[in-house]
Amino acid sequence: MERDVLERKVKNILIQIEPYLKADGGGVEFVKLDDDMVVWVKLTGHCANCPHSSQTLKNGIEKTMKSVLPEIKAVEKVES
Repeated sequence: MERDVLERKVKNILIQIEPYLKADGGGVEFVKLDDDMVVWVKLTGHCANCPHSSQTLKNGIEKTMKSVLPEIKAVEKVES
């Protein structure tokens, strides 16, 4: 899959996930897709400082992302 197509799909998945985060006062922003197929995101709102943000990132965002796009190796967060 072409990189720009993959990046568009990643962004689309984040758009679909965001309402669930917004329900708890949080959010997620796409930062980049690196050469190792790792998606970098910024957690915003309550998610930025939530003690459960690692669980949200790995068990929610990453699990969903990898189930739809198996090319993705991981989802990591940039520190604010």
